Amino acid sequence: MTRRSPLIDLAQFAALAGALIWLGARGAQAMGYNWQWYRIPHYIYRVIDGELIWGPLVKGVIVTLEISAYGMVLTLAIGLITALLRLSDSFAGRVLARGYLEIIRNTPLLVQLYLFYFVLSPVLGVDRFWTGVLCISFFEGSFAAEIIRAGILSVARGQWEAGGSVGLSRTDIYRFIVLPQAVLMMLPPLTSLAVSLIKHSAIVSVIAVFDLTTEGRNVISETFMSFEVWFTVAGIYLAFTCSLSAFVSFLEHRLRRSQA
Repeated sequence: MTRRSPLIDLAQFAALAGALIWLGARGAQAMGYNWQWYRIPHYIYRVIDGELIWGPLVKGVIVTLEISAYGMVLTLAIGLITALLRLSDSFAGRVLARGYLEIIRNTPLLVQLYLFYFVLSPVLGVDRFWTGVLCISFFEGSFAAEIIRAGILSVARGQWEAGGSVGLSRTDIYRFIVLPQAVLMMLPPLTSLAVSLIKHSAIVSVIAVFDLTTEGRNVISETFMSFEVWFTVAGIYLAFTCSLSAFVSFLEHRLRRSQA
């Protein structure tokens, strides 16, 4: 089969991007919108008296990155614990894990955030930042649990038997045999989960956490530059998610080479 030139793909992408830009420009023109892109850099950074001062959008980016980083660590921990409970011999553990999955995966994230903020937050005494992190972590953890469980089950049964035959405990079999092999199977879906977590972090704006989305809304309320600000915010999210996908693809390639 003849391999298609990458130039054709680039041309198609450029044509599609150009068409979308043209449609956006035409729509804004029909509305009588006055583009003010020159003002956007002032909300990213400023240099005053030789001192670099970060704007609100950069401050929002930092909060979004913090939410995503803490959330991903907790998501993996919750997912791993839930997956192990589902695979355990404990009836109570399996019921607990199953109940958690059914409740979280079958209720809207926004409803869960309100429950965390108005019910659990006063009880636990945590601020709105950690309320958002915990809510997103439990939501994404329900999906991580199934990814991890599937990765564990993908390891051949003979690997378990081989570990048991040399006297390894169940914990050591997980640690030294099963999980290292399952990681390669988990990486692609976990990458998609991380991208989803970054995007879902925007929902904390409804409880007044000053993330990128909240800062973008504040800038719009001050300047009425809806198109410019939302395009900038969307571009920043896109840069994060694409960079993460590229990094994990590189990491997956290195792991496969090291195992080979």
